[in-house]
Formats: sequence, C-alpha cells, structure tokens
Amino acid sequence: MNDTAQRIAPAAIRKTIEVNAPIDRAFQVFAARMGDWWHKEHSIARGTTQKDVVIEPRAGGRWYEVGADGSEYDWGKVLAYDPPRRLVLAWQLTCEFAYDPDFETIVEVNFEERDGKTVVHFEHRDLERMGADAVELFESMDGGWGMLLDLFKAEAERG
Repeated sequence: MNDTAQRIAPAAIRKTIEVNAPIDRAFQVFAARMGDWWHKEHSIARGTTQKDVVIEPRAGGRWYEVGADGSEYDWGKVLAYDPPRRLVLAWQLTCEFAYDPDFETIVEVNFEERDGKTVVHFEHRDLERMGADAVELFESMDGGWGMLLDLFKAEAERG
C-alpha cells in the first residue's frame, strides 16, 4: 500500500467579461489606470492608505502600489506588455500577501475586440506555488478578482 498523499492543485482563476468600450480604452484603463479602479482596501501598504497602483508600461517594468505618503510597495513585475491585446504580470505576493522577489504566480489578461466592445479574458495561474494554503486561498482570490474585474469594467465603461 502506498502511503504517499496526493495533493490536489488549485485550478487557475479564469474570468471572461464583456466591456462596453473600445479595446484601446479597455487596455488603457486596465494597465495604465489600475489605481482608478482597484479596491483601496486590497493593499499591502503599512501605516498609510493606498493612493495608486502602477504598472510600468514595458516588459521588465514594476507592478506596485503607492501609498498616500509616497511610499512604494512592490507587487510584482511586467512579463509582457503588448497594447492593446495582452498583458502578463508576475504576481509576487505570497499567500500572506507579502512581496517576495523569488516567488511568482502569473496573471495574464487578453483583450479581444468584438463589435466595438471588448472581451477580456483573465487568468491567474500557478496558484499551487502558494503552498499548503493554496486551495483555501483560491476561493477568496477567485471572489476578489471577480469584484476587481467588476470595478474595472465599470471604470472602462465610464471612460
């Protein structure tokens, strides 16, 4: 008899939404104006409130938040920046939501234009790298990303 326990890896978080906005605006709102729609309480800032979320517009750029006091808190890095079609980010926050430059899961967002609207395909994968808490964390992150994408959609449709 084999005593080796088998672990079930969490699936990737996948969401598809339709945004009533042209593809260029949808990409810009997601990538260049994340701080306009990101929920301010989803922050790793300490001793301050979140003022902005920044994605530097190039592969190799930083993904970070800015506190109201000007402090900066890294979240990850930009792996691919291909406006207006594709954005790939390394999420370098552990299951404790602490930045670790040696850790990463992948967030990929693809934008597809359809009849003047934009279909956004979102995926956050490699969640098994979160370790023992990955399966439980999946549920809260799945709901969190759903809420954040609703905020993004509302902002992109506003203009």
